[in-house]
Amino acid sequence: MVESFGFIKVASASPVLKVANTDYNICEIEKLMREADARGARIIAFPELCITGYTCNDLFLQKQLLERAKGALFELSSKTKDLDILAVVSLPLLIDQRLYDCAAVIQRGQILGIVPKIFLPNYKEFYEKRWFTSGYEISREASEIRLWSRTIPFGNLLFKNEEYDITLGIEICEDLWATIPPSSYLALSGANIIVNPSASNELVAKAEYRRKLIEQQSARCISGYIYAGAGIYESSTDLVFSGHCLIAENGIILEESKRFNRGNTIIYSEIDVDRLSAERQFNKTFADNYDMETDRRRFKVVEFEFTRKLIADADNFDRKVHPYPFVPSDPDTVDRRCEEIFNIQTAGLAKRIEHTGAKKAVIGISGGLDSTLALLVTVKTFDLLGISRQNIEAITMPGFGTTDMTYNNAVELMKLLNVNMREIDIKPACLQHMKDIGHDPEVHDITYENLQARERTQILMDIANKVEGLVVGTGDLSELALGWATYNGDHMSMYSVNCGVPKTLVRFLVKWIADNVVEENTRKVLYKIIDTPISPELLPPDEQGRIRQKTEDKVGPYELHDFFLFYVVRYGMAPRKVLFLANMAFKDKYEPKTIRMWLKKFYHRFFSQQFKRSALPDGPKVGSISLSPRGDWRMPSDADSAIWIKDLEGLM
Repeated sequence: MVESFGFIKVASASPVLKVANTDYNICEIEKLMREADARGARIIAFPELCITGYTCNDLFLQKQLLERAKGALFELSSKTKDLDILAVVSLPLLIDQRLYDCAAVIQRGQILGIVPKIFLPNYKEFYEKRWFTSGYEISREASEIRLWSRTIPFGNLLFKNEEYDITLGIEICEDLWATIPPSSYLALSGANIIVNPSASNELVAKAEYRRKLIEQQSARCISGYIYAGAGIYESSTDLVFSGHCLIAENGIILEESKRFNRGNTIIYSEIDVDRLSAERQFNKTFADNYDMETDRRRFKVVEFEFTRKLIADADNFDRKVHPYPFVPSDPDTVDRRCEEIFNIQTAGLAKRIEHTGAKKAVIGISGGLDSTLALLVTVKTFDLLGISRQNIEAITMPGFGTTDMTYNNAVELMKLLNVNMREIDIKPACLQHMKDIGHDPEVHDITYENLQARERTQILMDIANKVEGLVVGTGDLSELALGWATYNGDHMSMYSVNCGVPKTLVRFLVKWIADNVVEENTRKVLYKIIDTPISPELLPPDEQGRIRQKTEDKVGPYELHDFFLFYVVRYGMAPRKVLFLANMAFKDKYEPKTIRMWLKKFYHRFFSQQFKRSALPDGPKVGSISLSPRGDWRMPSDADSAIWIKDLEGLM
């Protein structure tokens, strides 16, 4: 079944124009409307006063220009009556001897409504009040106007499509720069997509400021934001415009044009209306803001429809789907994010050690990524508190599956970090325990595996009691999601520093620490650990002494599970949509049937293992997702996953 999954393809365009030549300008606008409609875009935004050009200046006082602008709007609407796309175009409009800077919404030959600009810049290079009147008063008084014998909705308008839960609001250029932009009121009244026809000239560093404004406002409004800026074909008498076009969603720039482009500019992306709806549902402050706002504007709702069904077409999908949603794509951002996470982990552990008065920290070191990160956090914490690293009881506990590689890495790391290193071989105790419970040591089942994990935890807990210390947990967020931990084994600790860090991010964190925090010899060991396959090492190694038990062979690739985790927990997405996005993100790496198989595994484990998450030790939240039963995630341990699994059945 073909679905939209809540996505709507939108476009932002900056056309070639000739100042004051309305006939030429609507021809260029029509070209871009037809191009966007053919590409499957359903909404397109054009710049401020695009029908006349923004830089007409005193020509806005000429009746000839104003009459032609009005006629050009009707002409453009008529020429595009065969198009399903909804377009926002802009023109000067004279009403009762007052001139307004307006945005008109047209679709299938109809002018659905007209919205006037509220805030008129009249400082430095801007003189808009010389020609225009603010639409604030008339928007409060009027709800429609008559143009050429037609009655057209006018003023405070929302454009709503019930079928796809799309509500469009419009603000114009300077409106965005106001202390409280009109889009804030539009969003509180239901708008989930804001369109801004703009003519913002270029100055040094202004583009970056403009970009931040759009990011911030789309985040505050929890909305999509389509910004269309006037281009280089505006008059360059005193100013230059760049044709800056952006499409944003909830604080993220989805697509951005190159500036100063010669020729028509158009960009595309998909706005995820379902995702915005989920975000607003979660964010109770958004709803409270609406309830408390005493000066809410009243908006007239204009209904519109699409004659063609909205679909999310994998072959015509412009939105970039990042395969690692927990890891920023920009290297500089990764560095800043890793430093911040490391500091959060350190601050959390430091507070717990100070509060409990623990004299020491006790931590099991396996030579794997998770325990390595936990040890590095503990070392940084003790340095921060001015406590000797010798008060860190770092214990390696080789068992039946321990390989020389992980053992040597663990020992070398502990020595280089100058912690108090101890080694306790768990094999004798485990063999005795198997004898006590009547378990055959040759039967390598779940009992065989879990008793080793519980033996290690018992050792750590008992030593912590002995030295008046605190057991530092090593398990990560991905393991908690999948339940890949032994209940009351490695599942348990006295403070869990990695509980908010997903597996895909653990690797980046350890690499960042290697590159930025530790000395050269330690860096070399950390790089060896980064390259080690992920394994609990509870089953004996192969004949060559290499790791036989590789976690990802059994539960699936962590990069997939982290992707699933992000969209399932963060946005409550339905399985079909998660699968669609995963197929887009990993299309060059995994077959669709493979992704579907591991997604079913994810849902099965995520539901069946909730009982472990219901009994988690304390630990810091570091990102947008946490599975703490006391904080972000409160789920019954006996919930049934049937309807989620069923949603995936028959899709391939």
